[in-house]
Amino acid sequence: MSDATDNWGHWERTLSEPGDDLRIFKARFDTFLHPVTKAPLRATILETHPWVEIVAFTADRRIVMVRQFRFGIADVTLECPAGLVDDGELHRDAAIRELREETGHTTADWTYLGHAHQNPASHTGDVHFWLARDAERTFEPSPDEGEHIAVVTLSREEVVAAVHAGEIRNPYTLVALSRVLDLRVV
Repeated sequence: MSDATDNWGHWERTLSEPGDDLRIFKARFDTFLHPVTKAPLRATILETHPWVEIVAFTADRRIVMVRQFRFGIADVTLECPAGLVDDGELHRDAAIRELREETGHTTADWTYLGHAHQNPASHTGDVHFWLARDAERTFEPSPDEGEHIAVVTLSREEVVAAVHAGEIRNPYTLVALSRVLDLRVV
């Protein structure tokens, strides 16, 4: 593997044009030059906010999950609590806020599990993964206007079974869970 100073494969950006502000992201159109042929390519870039994904364990070691309708697939999913980081907000604070808003759970025991690119082919933002231990329901959930959420708690075995059965398919949730659970089929 090459080191960080190697520019192999680097495409030079020659132009960046703003596109529409689409609420959850802004479109942008960048023109890059191919590293070998120097042919221009216009790429669609989605400027996205950072995102947080929370794996929350209750004191009795159950995992707090949410069922909610997702507009992109027009279906209900089973996921970890998650959401956008607001402008000027630290991702840890966003994780605390999202867990409380979506599930009513709070805790003082937080561990950062790292981050990943949302989709480096087209998105600019990162997903930050957080582990919340000893979460307890201390508030009523207060979902956003575009959310209708059912909170469920599942055992580790139930979560792993839901992954294997294809009931949990959100890639951010799968990555978050894989940082604390063994999700292998074999």
